[in-house]
Amino acid sequence: MSAKLFNPRLLQTSSRLVTSSTASSASPIISAANATVLRRGLASVATGEAAPRESSKPRIKSFQIYRWNPDTPEKKPEMVKYDLDMNQMGPMVLDALIRIKNEIDPTLTFRRSCREGICGSCAMNIDGINTLACLCRISDLSKPTKIYPLPHTYVVKDLVPDLTQFYKQYRSIKPYLQRKDPPTGKEILQSIAERRKLDGLYECILCACCSTSCPSYWWNSSEYLGPAVLLQSYRWLADSRDQFKEERKQALENEMSLYRCHTIMNCARTCPKGLNPGLAIAQIKKEMAFSS
Repeated sequence: MSAKLFNPRLLQTSSRLVTSSTASSASPIISAANATVLRRGLASVATGEAAPRESSKPRIKSFQIYRWNPDTPEKKPEMVKYDLDMNQMGPMVLDALIRIKNEIDPTLTFRRSCREGICGSCAMNIDGINTLACLCRISDLSKPTKIYPLPHTYVVKDLVPDLTQFYKQYRSIKPYLQRKDPPTGKEILQSIAERRKLDGLYECILCACCSTSCPSYWWNSSEYLGPAVLLQSYRWLADSRDQFKEERKQALENEMSLYRCHTIMNCARTCPKGLNPGLAIAQIKKEMAFSS
């Protein structure tokens, strides 16, 4: 099963519901059917769950989830199967995980926050693809969906990876604006063309899907910065307001930090935001070649 992005129709439905709610407050007349739909829509927004489908026939979907508890180290990791009725839950994998934790097994552990593909917390491997559980739509009821933590990472518990090294590397590139000119108390302006260079870079949410899908990062994660961190590094190299470009390049001038990238391009294929870290890495290499 291939991961699919969030269906825009769902957002459109939410917009219509909010609009209907506003209109109903202005007009006391509303049909019983519309009132029912409105109540369901508002309940879905409030509870964070989709309204159950009215269907007498259950639509059973199986999920096989990686489980490991550090409190019982003598017990090996295992895949535990859970069966859910799709009529009683939302369409995304994160909906299934939340339902399992709330109603079947409260010991299931995973990260999640925004449910909108913004925070990157719910990154995991779903049917062999690194993606965000909140953006991965459940499909193909005939096959079980297999869910693992991000590959080639130490596991804290169940679906929670240890991203300590990942964030340590992110901190090493100094991901903030650096200036040599003294502050003037005014905004640092950019032209439209200069701002456009940041498109495809600033959208990165540091979910680590790309880095943990990269074989070069699997082999050299202690020294190679990986696709996500290098994309963030280029985000500051491309920023016209930053004045420490040469220092940033110098920090990458070694055998491991940058040049372990072999353009395998797993990073671009798996990015849930549709970004291209491989292109950003190529741009860094190009700038360093021309500046040397």
